[in-house]
Amino acid sequence: MSPALPSWNDGDARRALLSFVAAVTAEGSPTFVRPEDRVAVFDNDGTLWAEQPMYVQARFAIDRVKALALHHPEWHGRQPFKAVLEDDAEALQALSEHDAAALVVATHAGMTTGEFRRQAREWLAAARHPRFQRPFTRCVYQPMLELLDYLREHDFDLHVVSGGGVDFLRAFCEETYGIPASHIIGSSGKTRFELRDEGPVLVKLPSLTSLDDGEGKPINIHLHIGKRPLLAFGNSDGDLQMLQYASADGLPHLRLLLHHDDAEREYAYDRDARAGRLDHALDYAASDGWTVVSMRSDWKDVFPVQ
Repeated sequence: MSPALPSWNDGDARRALLSFVAAVTAEGSPTFVRPEDRVAVFDNDGTLWAEQPMYVQARFAIDRVKALALHHPEWHGRQPFKAVLEDDAEALQALSEHDAAALVVATHAGMTTGEFRRQAREWLAAARHPRFQRPFTRCVYQPMLELLDYLREHDFDLHVVSGGGVDFLRAFCEETYGIPASHIIGSSGKTRFELRDEGPVLVKLPSLTSLDDGEGKPINIHLHIGKRPLLAFGNSDGDLQMLQYASADGLPHLRLLLHHDDAEREYAYDRDARAGRLDHALDYAASDGWTVVSMRSDWKDVFPVQ
């Protein structure tokens, strides 16, 4: 039998994961947790796939803004649309997940959720990462794919909890991570129910309902899952409250932060980053005993083999 987590080096992070899974799955042990309570939550951007040099959904939204600009002259004087249309590199680098979500909401108003899914999937099939020249769905982290499989084998209930738009995430998460649409929590926009010739549809509206970032993450975990996670894995200050929340009463728990410290194989960034800033959460991890995963030291490989 091949060893568990083969792309992980045998360090503190791998040992913490293996020990935790062994503890909560050992029947008869005081640390045993029933399968239905083994909830694990993962941030997406910067935790499951690369978020630099710009959030993937922001790139998708930028392409949509440029394609639709002729029909929206008002965008030329309003941010973040102005930055996109003027190719303002500095402003584009500073786009937040909130900005990306706002762009997506605005550029897909009037479209059905089915049309959005088709468009997102077509874009993901064609788009390439500017540095690695591979599809974004192949810029996922091999060690994290192994971890998802390992937890799945041990009857963990896996969820993606991301600041990205929920409909965009659902366009690829099941195929890429093996996590079904019902287990995807993300930012969401308002929709309207309509009866059309093709049948009942949901139509996307130009306003945001919920931003799934910061304190929004534990709020949405409670709303959609109804249980505190045993395991939470993030990489930025936007995940701080989610990791703090992952402390089920009387049950073991494990909080992990991925530290991007490998400029050679991926990127190195933390406290001064615009996308994926890791400042307060890194300090909290040190004081509260969280496991910090070093991309450089803890991972043998970063991406899947092409």
